[in-house]
Amino acid sequence: MRCPFCQNEDTRVIDSRLTDDRDAVRRRRACEACGDRFSTLEEASLKLPYIVKSNGDRENYDQTKLARGLERALEKRPVDSQEIENILHRIKRNLLTCGEREVPSIALGEMVMNELREIDQVAYVRFASVYRSFQDVDAFSNEIKRLQAETVRGRKSKRTAQSPTSGEKVKPRKKD
Repeated sequence: MRCPFCQNEDTRVIDSRLTDDRDAVRRRRACEACGDRFSTLEEASLKLPYIVKSNGDRENYDQTKLARGLERALEKRPVDSQEIENILHRIKRNLLTCGEREVPSIALGEMVMNELREIDQVAYVRFASVYRSFQDVDAFSNEIKRLQAETVRGRKSKRTAQSPTSGEKVKPRKKD
């Protein structure tokens, strides 16, 4: 690493730490020639895939555009801003690790809806109504019924996983 003060190429690393989001390394360095210290931030230069719109247009992934859509769906909902950041981070990581050069906008929308379904069902329905272009009340109703059915199935599978199987005996807990 070249010293920004004297342009000497002989610098040494004094300290290395991961950033809070663990995506980059912050290094504290010292120049062997002039003795000045400086920090560097090293992160992998990964290329995000292009997003292919339904009309065939290709555009760069725009995290701020996605954040605006999430914020609109989550408006006046009990979800903190850190959770929105976590969603954006998970989606970006999925896009980086998918290995594709292009991702259909439909796939991106499904990623967002899967995230919203897990944290807030009202926000999920709001986002789905715009994303899937609901034309009437029946479309809303059908989506809510589908969501309710998934919720009921999820509850049943949790109860089944937690309850003992029919052949098992439940041992009483010992009192201490």
